[in-house]
Amino acid sequence: MEHRSPGAWGLGAIPGIAQVKIAYIDSSCLVAISLDEPGSRDLLVKISRFDRLFSSNLLEAELRSALAREGVGGRYLLAWMHWVFPRRPLTREIDQILESGILKGADLWHLACAIFLRLQVSDLSFLTIDSNQGQVARSLGFRGL
Repeated sequence: MEHRSPGAWGLGAIPGIAQVKIAYIDSSCLVAISLDEPGSRDLLVKISRFDRLFSSNLLEAELRSALAREGVGGRYLLAWMHWVFPRRPLTREIDQILESGILKGADLWHLACAIFLRLQVSDLSFLTIDSNQGQVARSLGFRGL
């Protein structure tokens, strides 16, 4: 058997261990759940099927802004998150996305962070309820909800 360093396999790819279901989640999903929007209960069930949820910490600002604007709770949803902190500009990822479609700035950033994370997690889903963002994510090879 070939020897590999502990990090060489990446997340969810350790031989002999069941694969961990990992997703990058856009703030649109958590905002919908916290505001109890139509379909949010089904969305919660789908999200709960994942073992780990990742996002950029921009999600915290987006979620907390929506909660404050609507006067509702939901900060507990942040406890589910594992944060992605890129240590370099995501210019390559942004260029790749813009070749597939045009997105608003925050949507573009979330998708760029997911592509960055995919360098470590090969089997990564991208969860969003934004149809345009979801379409671009699928064109880049992500599975969705």
